[in-house]
Amino acid sequence: NLYGPDDNYHLENSHVIPALIRKFHEAKVNNQPTVSIWGTGTPRREFLYSDDMAEACMHLLELPANKTTALFNEHTPPLINIGSGKDLTIKELAELVKSTTSYQGEMVFDTIKPDGTMQKLMSSQALSELGWAVKVNLSQGLMLAYEDFKRYES
Repeated sequence: NLYGPDDNYHLENSHVIPALIRKFHEAKVNNQPTVSIWGTGTPRREFLYSDDMAEACMHLLELPANKTTALFNEHTPPLINIGSGKDLTIKELAELVKSTTSYQGEMVFDTIKPDGTMQKLMSSQALSELGWAVKVNLSQGLMLAYEDFKRYES
């Protein structure tokens, strides 16, 4: 799940982070007492700031060929997962977004809505072994994304 500058903040067809940013921001601005969040909040998701994704791709493209081929053999496809290597629950994410937007109301989980897959964490070990690591942690990324959303709103 990528997020970052120029994201899609549409409530019905965006990914979870931009949707939560918009929901919490609008609830704060409109003094709404609650924010409804789809599902139970228990599924786990991994998130990556879009600039980190771009940087990881550049890192891989700039590596010498012998460095990447050492990780693979003729029976292993040259696939590398790009991710943070960490996940959290949707509830934990919602709490971070709530804090980032300074929303003071309550979160309500709409358990009639689907949860989706319970976990989507992938191993990013190969990328780590190639010398790349996340630069923007989730808290920093959420602040940057929220600032971007506020520019989008104006």
